[in-house]
Amino acid sequence: MKWGKLGTISMKEFLIKALNGRIISPWWILVIDTVLIANAFVFAYVLRLNFSLPEYSVWEFLYSSFIATAVYVVVFFIFGVHKGVIRHTNFTELRVLIIACIIAFAFLLSLDILLKFFRINENSIIPRLVMVLHFMLVAILCFGFRLVVRETYAFLTHRKGTINAMIYGAGDLGIITLDAIKNDKDNQYQVVGFVDDEPSKWHVNLHTLPVVSWEMFLNDKTRFKGIEEIILALPSITVKHKQVISDECLRRGWKLKVMPTVGNWVNGISNKNQIRDVNIEDLLGRDEIQLNQKRILSGLVNKTILVSGAAGSIGSEIVRQLLKFPIRKIILLDQAESALYDLQQEILLRHYDGPFQIVLADVTNKARMAGVFEEFKPQIVFNAAAYKHVPLMEEAPFEAIRVNVGGTKILADLSVKFDVEKFVMVSTDKAVNPTNVMGTTKRICEMYVQALSKQQGIKTGFVTTRFGNVLGSNGSVVPLFKKQIAQGGPVTVTHPDITRFFMTIPEACQLVLEASFMGNGGDVFVFDMGEPVKILDLAEKMIKLSGLKINDDIEIKFTGLRPGEKLFEELLAAKENNISTYNEKIMICRELPGNYVYINELINELLLNTYSQSDESLIVKMRELVPEFIPQNPRYKKFIENLSVLS
Repeated sequence: MKWGKLGTISMKEFLIKALNGRIISPWWILVIDTVLIANAFVFAYVLRLNFSLPEYSVWEFLYSSFIATAVYVVVFFIFGVHKGVIRHTNFTELRVLIIACIIAFAFLLSLDILLKFFRINENSIIPRLVMVLHFMLVAILCFGFRLVVRETYAFLTHRKGTINAMIYGAGDLGIITLDAIKNDKDNQYQVVGFVDDEPSKWHVNLHTLPVVSWEMFLNDKTRFKGIEEIILALPSITVKHKQVISDECLRRGWKLKVMPTVGNWVNGISNKNQIRDVNIEDLLGRDEIQLNQKRILSGLVNKTILVSGAAGSIGSEIVRQLLKFPIRKIILLDQAESALYDLQQEILLRHYDGPFQIVLADVTNKARMAGVFEEFKPQIVFNAAAYKHVPLMEEAPFEAIRVNVGGTKILADLSVKFDVEKFVMVSTDKAVNPTNVMGTTKRICEMYVQALSKQQGIKTGFVTTRFGNVLGSNGSVVPLFKKQIAQGGPVTVTHPDITRFFMTIPEACQLVLEASFMGNGGDVFVFDMGEPVKILDLAEKMIKLSGLKINDDIEIKFTGLRPGEKLFEELLAAKENNISTYNEKIMICRELPGNYVYINELINELLLNTYSQSDESLIVKMRELVPEFIPQNPRYKKFIENLSVLS
């Protein structure tokens, strides 16, 4: 190998290759450890004799040196001390090394005591002080050798990052984040310091980096100038706190990154690549929900559960939540073949323990549904099957009625017939004072299950859960905005003042489970959705989080309200009473159930020959069932107004 002028570079490349591969094999490491152990014995003797060498037997020295070295090497071999990749040496390996040294020391000491006890050897094979000094020197030299190799490799491969960053969190996760960045040979970050909310950590150095408060950091423009990114490394930060940090980062043009907690590490390994961009879901979700696990467990244990619409956004998350409990079996029912297959594969790959059965079927096929109930005899039914897209249902009200109303009625009636213990219907805030077909069909479903629940002899407990938009669900605004931003825009917002309630899918489904085992049946449970979010603000924040500038990089375009779309959503109608529960995120809205005979008769008329009826005829019948239905679709609105004039 020619070093020449480029000797430093060539040598560096050689060392990196040697340390990065296994040129230094475990056997070579064992040989080096053996040399270090033998030399440690010599040093121990020299220290013991205080560097003065009186007459002594060289043979006895060699004999005792051989015994000590042999014992340590055998113990090191048994403990596999030599098998570690020394460029990744850490204090876990130091612990193994110390344990091996202690056992070797204890063996030599025990051997010496036994030889004296049985009068085999009156003199110590190794002086006690030499044993102690040897033990200490072996630990120091062997671990020191590993540290030298590790630091040499780190020095040779280290590349100074070009992005100045601060780590928010000076706890264990913050230190792990720093280590992950340092250990990445393609590192792009230059960590300048730590930010922490704990006053006791301020004004100290952590790994030579300063720790300051958020206010100190923002106000110190000299020491922390040129910052480009903030990396959140707080295992238990509240969403509100995260929003404050995010708003400040967006205002100053900084990117915000998140280091996942240990439980969310990919493959259980921490590395720089797991530092991800903050998602809009991180900022719109709420703090972790505290569920009444005991109540839910008692309601689900050893039960057979049917989930309709199991392949949808809500249905699939309900399935994931249910599989965490000791259920007997879960029936996954949906007509979407591909989505149902994907859910099946996910469950198999994630090794959920709960047994499940895939059923490809349409909830509007009464005979097929009756066969499913007859075969599996479910004890709990979660009905999440529905058409939900407002604009599409405005164009096809017959489909919304057939699936949402007809499917729910079939499942509810069969639940009564087969003595199902609990029927849980997933509803929507669009059912409150509805202005569109989809919301009205959901309100009709609520009315039907409420009225049915009050019939004489009904054993099934009917529960309705009502909540707003869920983040990340199929067709929701967040995935749409992400797609539009990825395509370079424009981002389309229907109206500058439109607002919506938002909730994460896991949060919504956890509350569905909680509400399922509250009350006596016939109740409508409303979830605390927090404050409504202005969709324009949501669009602007998502663009900024993507590192883009509004109008310069991405345009926001207003398209106008779609047919049937509300400007503001509601969760409670004016005539409903709001009653709190033991869970502050769940409320009960009580209203007197309607007359079952009357509601059932109108629904049957609505479902009779649905496809042969005109859209206008269907709208009239829906409004007869739900008088508060005021269509915002110009076509239906004009028809209703003309009908009112004629009457």
